[in-house]
Amino acid sequence: MRIWLKNIRMQKCKTQSEVAELANISRSYYTKIELGLKTPTVEVAQKIADVLNFKWVIFFENKCSLKEQKRLD
Repeated sequence: MRIWLKNIRMQKCKTQSEVAELANISRSYYTKIELGLKTPTVEVAQKIADVLNFKWVIFFENKCSLKEQKRLD
């Protein structure tokens, strides 16, 4: 789970649906990103970061998403 992403969203008093709508992505996709099940594309990372006002590169500081990590094990 990307706890840092959830914390930022909560600090901005936004729901997952609101962030998704403002970033022009589906709520289910955003939820999977927040849960660490999906890694966003650069474009989507930039949109989410713009909505929540943080640096988009933070998405790519970890190796990969939880699902991708399990595939590598």
